Amino acid sequence: MKHSPFRHWFEDAVVGATAFTVGLLPRRAMLKLGGGLGGTLSDFDRRHTGIAADNLRRSFPEWDEARVQRTARAVYEHFGRVLLDILWLQRRTKDEILALVDVEGRDEALAAIHEGRGSLMLTAHFGNWEVAGLYLGWLLQPSGVVGRPLDNPHLDRRIAAFRARAGNEVIPKWDALKAVIKRIRGGGSAAFVVDQNVQRHDGIFVTFFGRPACTTTVAASLGLRLGVPIVGGRCLLMPDGRYRLKLDPPLRLRSTGDKDADIARETQAITTRIEDWIREAPEQWLWMHRRWHTRPEPGEDGGVGA
Repeated sequence: MKHSPFRHWFEDAVVGATAFTVGLLPRRAMLKLGGGLGGTLSDFDRRHTGIAADNLRRSFPEWDEARVQRTARAVYEHFGRVLLDILWLQRRTKDEILALVDVEGRDEALAAIHEGRGSLMLTAHFGNWEVAGLYLGWLLQPSGVVGRPLDNPHLDRRIAAFRARAGNEVIPKWDALKAVIKRIRGGGSAAFVVDQNVQRHDGIFVTFFGRPACTTTVAASLGLRLGVPIVGGRCLLMPDGRYRLKLDPPLRLRSTGDKDADIARETQAITTRIEDWIREAPEQWLWMHRRWHTRPEPGEDGGVGA
């Protein structure tokens, strides 16, 4: 949906004023405020809170309704903290940001990157993926960060500048393929967020929380085509306000010569890994997104085995 230039300017002014104000707060107070604002928004945004609750109900059928509702609200509280934290971190130095992050799996990820063949970085809308991008750029290797530009060009410039602080290159989703392949073949890396619904012509159906979910094949296709390791990671916000970046052992894709079967198998493996992450801390994933919106046709295969 297109909005007027005035609305874009007004939204940017509000964000700028909020960033300035939030940046003056102590970290603990900022996180408390973000959680409170997120919880309040959940009370008013009944439509998306309902989507989150329905997704949780279907994904965790063993949960009682009280836990479903409690977690749906906690999702809003979490993303309230994360959004304010991104604004708060804009006023912090590299050393101040890195001091907030504890890391698991860095050595294996570095070893894969130092092979020099290029690599793919994968994450999800989970925890704080923007902090993960900064850390990986500063202490592993700057990446080409692929994403959809925001509708508001002023806000898009803000988030692009935040990502570029670590030397990352922001690559618009629509023109990404050539730029990504060029980076990887030059020994660099590209980063993708691969947990959202796509249209049926842009993906395949794999199993996610027991249901068929239309999923992008870009990571599996590129990993198989270019023969590079895939480093998956997620950056969890901990109760004390610190972050824990968990990097999985690099995923090395296996080609059998059957391209379609290989892509399906590896896309399922990546999706299963993301599901495992989400089960660690369900309140830190974007459950209000309509992840299962695209549905298979009657009689169509709705998922593949790992």
